[in-house]
Formats: sequence, C-alpha cells, structure tokens
Amino acid sequence: MDYTYPYSWIIPLIPLPIPMLLGVGLIVFPMATKNLRRMWAFPSIFLLSGVMLFSVYLSIQQINQNSLYQYVWSWTITNDFSLDFGYLIDSLASIMVILISTVGILVLFYSDNYMYHDQGYLRFFSYLSFFTTSMLGLVTSVNLIQIYIFWELVGMCSYLLIGFWFTRPIASNACQKAFVTNRIGDFGLLLGILGLYAITGSFEFRDLFEILNKLVYNNEVNFLFLTLCALFLFTGAVAKSSQFPLHVWLPDAMEGPTPISALIHAATMVAAGIFLVARLLPLFIIIPHIMNFISLIGIVTLLFGATLALAQKDIKRSLAYSTMSQLGYMMLALGMGSYRAALFHLITHAYSKALLFLGSGSIIHSMEAIVGYSPKKSQNMVLMGGLKKHVPITKTAFLIGTLSLCGIPPLACFWSKDEILNDSWLYLPVFAILAYFTAGVTAFYMFRIYLLTFEGHLNVHFKNYSGQKSGSCYSISPWGKEIQKNKVSLLLSPNSNEKGILFFFNTNYPVFDNIKKTRRPFLSIPFLGSQNTFFYPPESDSTMLFPMSILVLFTCLVGIIGIPYNQSGIEFDLLSNLLKPSINLLHPNPTNSMDWYEFFRNSIFSVSLAFFGIFIAFFLYKPIYSSFKNLNLQNSFVKGGNNNIALWEKIINLIYDWSYNRGYIDFVYQKYLTGGLRRFAELTHFFDRRGIDGIPNAFGLLSFFGGEVIKYLGAGRISSYLLFYLGFVLVFIFLLFYLFLLVF
Repeated sequence: MDYTYPYSWIIPLIPLPIPMLLGVGLIVFPMATKNLRRMWAFPSIFLLSGVMLFSVYLSIQQINQNSLYQYVWSWTITNDFSLDFGYLIDSLASIMVILISTVGILVLFYSDNYMYHDQGYLRFFSYLSFFTTSMLGLVTSVNLIQIYIFWELVGMCSYLLIGFWFTRPIASNACQKAFVTNRIGDFGLLLGILGLYAITGSFEFRDLFEILNKLVYNNEVNFLFLTLCALFLFTGAVAKSSQFPLHVWLPDAMEGPTPISALIHAATMVAAGIFLVARLLPLFIIIPHIMNFISLIGIVTLLFGATLALAQKDIKRSLAYSTMSQLGYMMLALGMGSYRAALFHLITHAYSKALLFLGSGSIIHSMEAIVGYSPKKSQNMVLMGGLKKHVPITKTAFLIGTLSLCGIPPLACFWSKDEILNDSWLYLPVFAILAYFTAGVTAFYMFRIYLLTFEGHLNVHFKNYSGQKSGSCYSISPWGKEIQKNKVSLLLSPNSNEKGILFFFNTNYPVFDNIKKTRRPFLSIPFLGSQNTFFYPPESDSTMLFPMSILVLFTCLVGIIGIPYNQSGIEFDLLSNLLKPSINLLHPNPTNSMDWYEFFRNSIFSVSLAFFGIFIAFFLYKPIYSSFKNLNLQNSFVKGGNNNIALWEKIINLIYDWSYNRGYIDFVYQKYLTGGLRRFAELTHFFDRRGIDGIPNAFGLLSFFGGEVIKYLGAGRISSYLLFYLGFVLVFIFLLFYLFLLVF
C-alpha cells in the first residue's frame, strides 16, 4: 500500500494526453489526424482502463486497512496566506474514481460506433477525455480551492458537450441555459468558500472540520454567518446536481449526443453535487438547520422530478427527469445523515441510468434509420411502439434497467432505494410518505416509457407497395443544415440490390437487414393484391450492444456490495467496510447491520407500491384498446359519462398539463425572472441614453443654441440692438405690471 499511494497523483492525468495529442494533431497534421480518426478510440479506452484498475487496487487496500492517504505541496506562500495543492485518496474518492472510470470506458466504447458518422468525431473524443480528466481531478482534490478549479472545468466540458451540435439553435440555447443556471450555483459556491476561509483561515478539509467543530463547541463563531456560508456551499451542489429550483437546465441538456447524456447523468456532472455534499457532510452535520434544508430540497426534488416525467414525449427528457428524481433521493439521504445509503444509491443508480441512456441511444439510432436524423421523430415515444420485435437485445437491456430503477428485487436500485426509504421513516414520517409515493410514481412513468417504446405496433414507419412511388424523407445533419436537394428514397424497388438511406451526411448507410417482406393472406392471391415491403428499425451493432451488456451485469450484481449480511454470528458488508473511516467520522457508533427478515419485512410495502405503479402503467398504456371497444369503456371515459368520471378526467388533465409543461417553472422563469431582468435592462439602457448621456448632450445643445443666439446679438447692427433692447424692456415692464397686480 505504501508504495502505491504516492503515485495516485497520476489518476486525473492519465486521460489527459488524448485531448492534448488530438489538439496538436489537428493543428500540425490535420489531414492525417482526420484520416486516422477511428484509432483515437482505442488509446482513450486503454488509458481510462488503467485508471479503473489502479482505483480498484486502491479500494482493495482501503477495505483491508481502513486508511486514507493525503499528500499536499505548497503552491504559494506568504506571511498571511498559504495555498496548497495535492490529492486525497479515501473511500469516497475511490468509489467516485471507480464509478467515473467504469462508466467512462463503456461510454467511450459505445461512442465509437454512435458518433462514427459525425464530422465532429475527433472533437467529441477530445471533449470526452478532458471531461473525465476534470471529474477525476475534482473527486481527488484535497481542498476547496482545488475543487472549485476542477468544478469549473467540469462545467466547461459539460457546456461544450451539451452544445456539441452548436449550429442547431436549440442545442446552443440549451448550452447557454446550462451555463447561466450553473453560474448561480458556482457564484454561491465561491462565496461559501471565501466565507469559510474568513472563519477558519484554511481551505483544507481536515483543518476546516477540526477548526469549525472547536469554534462551534466553544461558541466562538457567528452561527448566522456560518449557516449562510454553508447555504452558499450547498447552492453550488443544488445547481450542479439539478435540484429544485435550479433544475431547469437538465432536461434541455438532452440536446447533446446521447453518450454524453449517459455520462452526465451517471457519473460526472450531476454526481459532482452529490459528491460535494458528501465531502462536506462533516461541516453540514454540525448545523442542524442546513441538514434540514438539504433534506427538504431532496424531498421536493424527488417528488417534483417524478411528476414532471409523467407526460413527457421525448424519451431522453423523460429519463432526465427520472435522474432529477433519483438525485433527490440521494440528497434526502444526505440531509438525513444517511451517508452510506446516499453513496450506495449513487452507485446503483449510476449503472442503471447509464444502461437506460445507452439503451435510449440504441433506440434513437434505430429510429433514425427510418425517419432520418430528426430529434422530434427519432426521440418521440408517441411515434415508437412495437420495437421489441426488431431490437430484442436493446429491449431486454432497457427492461432490466427499468425494473432496477423501479426498485424491483433483486436488481441494484432495490437495495439502495429501500435503505433510503427505511431511514426516512426514522427521520420524518411525512418525508417517508412522500418518498414512498414517489417510488410508486417512478415505477409508473418508467414502465410508461418502456410500454410506449417497445410494446404495441410501430406508430411511424415507411412502407412501399411494389410498383408504386417509393416513400421519401429529408435528412437533417447534426449541424442543423437540412439536406433538401438530395431527396432520399427510403426504399428502392424490391428487386434492387441497393437499399440504403442517408444517415447523417452524404453517407449511404447500408440497411440490408432492415427490409422485411410480408403478405396479407387475402391480398396474396394473384391479381387481387401485391406484396407489401416494410422498412423497420434495425438492432444496433455489437460495439453498441457490448457496453449495454456489461451494464446489465452491473445492474444485476452491483447491489451485492451493499447487502448487509448478519447470520450465525458472521457480519459482512463490503460497502460499509470501504466507507468505515468516513462513517466513523460522521457517526462514532454506527449500526449498519440488519438481518434478512427485518430487511425484507421493511421492503414489502415499497415493492408493493412499485408493482402497483407498474400495473397502472400496463392498464393505461398496454395496447389492449381493442378489447374495450365492445364495452364502450373508452368512450365513456373520454366523454365523462357521469360526474365522477368527468371529475376524474379533469384531475387527469390537470396532472398531464402540469407534467407536460414542466410544472410551469420555465414559464415563470421566462416571464418574471428573465422577463424582469430584460425589462430592468431596458430601463437602465433608457436611463443611460436619456439620463447619463442626455445631460452632457443637453449641455452641448444648449451651448450650441446659445452661441447661435449670441452670434446675432454681436452682429454690429444698431437696429438689432434696439430690437433686443425694446424686447427686454417690454418683458421687464410686463413683469412689473404682473407683480403690481399680485400685490394690489
């Protein structure tokens, strides 16, 4: 152990050569770099694999010895100020490094095929490698200043990747929205860091915790100021982890490529806020009001995110609101002091959500083959359906991820979510009721996504009857340019050997496996009908299915690390053993073990709610409407056959409008916050033009006209002098007469 920890400083630097070499190659050897662009995926995956192996080895050492390692070196030293840089390897850092590296490797592997046809392939891999470098630097930082530097680098990379297709206005707007929203949190984080330095005189975590505990114990600190500083620190986590009310950037961030959505939602940007709160939890825990506020924000976020996911049509946006809700569970656990449960759910959710996002990317990839590159069509679940027949591997992987997020045993999220739900009963029953209710809602909207996507029949498809004109569509490139000149035939003649469509650019993407010939029995008789040829979505390539298969294994098995075992006097809990130093720091006498009977008894209610939500989803979205036609139940529901059904319909419509319009939060921000700032800017602009600039301009005009008048007074003509003299005399006499009338 002693000879490995000193080399841990290399962890965030290992992926860094990729963006550096790509930048130099594109400047010095642009043609060669572009021609060999596919080779850059291998070194990216290889270097990040080295990070993963190193971090796994360090974690094993920590489990065996329950130790941490910190190394710092001075960057600047003065009489009154000292700033150190270094790295900290403890249980929290080890977990985060393993999470980032494993998910990052799978996303890189997946992206090689997903982004193959994109002109920004090299730029994408450069951003992706720098993204992982920044996040690795963040989780191994030794003080708040170092965290803030990497915090901004993580934000910068996320903005670049959200706006990757920057020529599309909607992508550039989403990038700006993420940037502006996170500026609020980042400014608050900076104020909190400076405030804590003013109190303690240090940025180091260990010094901060020791000094603050001593000051609070001796009542030698302004508690209001300390609470305000802690609140500012938490603001940074609220923005980065998409907590209410700074969550508005996360759904729009889906305008970036799908692999980036998987990385952001699983292991990088949104996980940074949870990591920051977990890292500073010894500080927050001495301020009860802040802990209560953290738990309140968590419960509001998890409920709000779940309700907003109910009626979304975009598959990625639905998963984004799901991420928001699950992050609320983690924040609730941290606010309750359940450090282990929060990190456990961070791990299980990361792999499950990465699986779901990569699965959605596979679906979108398949849908693009029949509708062209059009996010409004290829990501719209209303236009999907029946995909289970055509993409069975993706369907199976997506179903496992869905079941895990619903909390169905024995999948990963069941163990961690149930632990949070059980702890919430001990903390505050009202929070527990809301958390359990959200668990049922989560099962409902997740199976809604699954049923709309894979069950029923494909709602958007292009078919061509032989002998008639072939269908066509326009393909839109990721750069926002509509390719209208090249009208693409989705399906050529049935006897043709060339079957292809325009995929992203002017590339004839082969779709030989996507042609399916079917005959209707009563139309297959000669002279009465003809053969129908249908174009249907293909299954993704093996390079996209392989990472999904690995994530399926993680989703099924990663929950084992946190399962408490206490039978026949044998106690074993891998996650608790890894987190033991941190748990002992927060809770001197931790109690993490429970027997199987108690655990499953507590989980019966949550699993029952999950199955109830799944049942409601099946009842509403399973394509069984044909069985209702004879009973006229569907028409009576729509028309409101009696007052009770009409009232129920109004409630359903109210919930649907609330969810589909994102809780009207964006509308409120747009009208009152953004609109108010715009009106204030217009007012200040008017004052600047008419007031600040108007005063000197008025003096200039006054001087100009005064000079013009004086010019005529000094012309040398006696008649002009007499005229002005008589004018002033008349004015003077008029004023005297007016005063005389006023007096007498």
